[in-house]
Amino acid sequence: MVESGVRATLSGAASTAADDYLKVIYSHTEWQPDPITPSQLAARLGLAPSSVTEMVKKLAAAGLVDHRPYSAITLTAEGEARALAMLRRHRLIETWLVRVHDYGWDEVDAEAEVLEHAISDRLLDAIDAQLGRPVRDPHGDLIPTAAGAIARPEAVRLDAAPFGFAGRVVRISDRDPDSLRVLDRLGIALDAPLWVAEEHAETAGVAIVRGEGGPVVISPSVAAAVWLQAGIHP
Repeated sequence: MVESGVRATLSGAASTAADDYLKVIYSHTEWQPDPITPSQLAARLGLAPSSVTEMVKKLAAAGLVDHRPYSAITLTAEGEARALAMLRRHRLIETWLVRVHDYGWDEVDAEAEVLEHAISDRLLDAIDAQLGRPVRDPHGDLIPTAAGAIARPEAVRLDAAPFGFAGRVVRISDRDPDSLRVLDRLGIALDAPLWVAEEHAETAGVAIVRGEGGPVVISPSVAAAVWLQAGIHP
């Protein structure tokens, strides 16, 4: 079993940290194909590279990741299963905080980071049932089933979408709360229809037409937080 193998190598705070590492490693490739490098992992976690190197060695010893010096880090099947289990916890809690406790979608990540390690499986299943077994969180990230199943839509990031591309918003990254607040003010939320209105330079921002509110130009960093599924015109 994955859990018993992890406990043999990681325990207590180290096991909690391992969960955080696995979530980031999985999330990095969830919407794009390139595996995460140690330096990228250190930046995402806000840790020193030396600390990341030591933990990655422990994860490899526990059979959760594959990594060779100077190469990217990938999850083993066991590591992916554990990552999906933790993402299920995190995303269900985020959804619960937004729907039941009126948190803003820019406020839930840090709270979920704490609660995901504290609640029991029984409470998690009760939350899932209370919410009607949701399939995505408030940002459009997919919630794995209890069995670890997940079905991701084909999507393109808004800052990479060509002129004339039309679709609906299927995911908004929660890495930058400021971007979430900008999108909220513009009325751009999940399932909103968008259309790329004109050609754009890499640094000039992206001109879009919204289903409501008219055309607007958003910055490249905000556009990079939005994923569209093709096929719906504003």
